[in-house]
Amino acid sequence: DVTGGSVLVDGHDVRQLKLKSLREAIGIVQQDVYIFAGTVRENIAYGKKDATQQEIEEAAKNANIHDFIMGLEDGYDTYVGERGTRLSGGQKQRIAIARVFLKNPPILILDEATSALDNESEKHIQEALDRLSVGRTTVVIAHRLSTIRSAEKIIVIDEGGVKEQGNHHQLMELDGIYARYFNMQFEG
Repeated sequence: DVTGGSVLVDGHDVRQLKLKSLREAIGIVQQDVYIFAGTVRENIAYGKKDATQQEIEEAAKNANIHDFIMGLEDGYDTYVGERGTRLSGGQKQRIAIARVFLKNPPILILDEATSALDNESEKHIQEALDRLSVGRTTVVIAHRLSTIRSAEKIIVIDEGGVKEQGNHHQLMELDGIYARYFNMQFEG
């Protein structure tokens, strides 16, 4: 629970909502995704057990992972190993993104979703996340500032709470914490 004020979803205080309905409205893509022992299909359909093959494939296409899956020995029926040991970090991340596409939640939380990836994987995943964010309330938690540059509102937080807020251009003009970190990341 919040310690002051309130958190509203479509005008409703979250403390008045059923936890199950709140969880159903939120999709999360984290830095460290969990892949279950099983097939690619089972991992994508985890949040929607009654998903059709067409829905699963559409989610995979949106997550930029369908072509990779079709190249596997058994396609969507390929066993991925315990915790996805047969997949790279970028492939696991795109399967997790496909899960959220399939769930189709109105609220999306991206928690350092690209921070542990190489530049090529980040590019494919950022494209998928940009598509996933369209028409949704999206909260992005990031240290890699390239992932939030186009956000409508950026909130800079440190131990003491909120320090700055605005869009990229406003924060660069402010020449504060955000501008300092942005310049450090892109000058070197």
